[in-house]
Amino acid sequence: MLRRQRLPPKLLRRRGVFAASEASAAGVHPQKLARLVKQGAVERVSRGKYRQAGAEVTEHHGLALAAASVPKGVVCLLSALRFHDVTTQNPFAVWLAIEHRSRAPKLEYPPLRIVRFSGRAFTSGVETHVIEGERVRVYSLAKTIADLFKYRNKVGVNVAVEALRESWQSRKIRPSEIDPYSRICRVQRVMRPYLEALIG
Repeated sequence: MLRRQRLPPKLLRRRGVFAASEASAAGVHPQKLARLVKQGAVERVSRGKYRQAGAEVTEHHGLALAAASVPKGVVCLLSALRFHDVTTQNPFAVWLAIEHRSRAPKLEYPPLRIVRFSGRAFTSGVETHVIEGERVRVYSLAKTIADLFKYRNKVGVNVAVEALRESWQSRKIRPSEIDPYSRICRVQRVMRPYLEALIG
């Protein structure tokens, strides 16, 4: 079995996923990469994406893989809610926002649920987190709650209301944090009765 140090140092420093093109740029010929996979030093995680064997896998592994393949996408809706630890639901697919006119990505794994955002609805409220060495763009909790109300027909109004209530009760957000995003998403009137019920 080939040792992991047979990979170039540049790839050894990568804690997360690397692309076949990155391996090639680091001097690893496609045939050598195939041998490393066959011998167990490298794992193929999806088409054209690899990682070192035994690399740490976290509960947000799917988000890291999605970010590696779609770096301009933003984790949204149910996947963002799960990331912020506001729901016990664990979505089967990664919910990912892309710009309205962007081509939808196709991945073998993880499965993606693509939602198209435009303008400030796409660019506002984006946070960057490092997961398994990957820079993952995720909407903030306040932005996510506004998005849930905007896309309540996709996710269910009960999910949006529960997320708002739990976030409020756990003091993870304040109404003032949600307000600018509710304006951007044009859901102020929809959210108002639920916010008033919480505030009392």
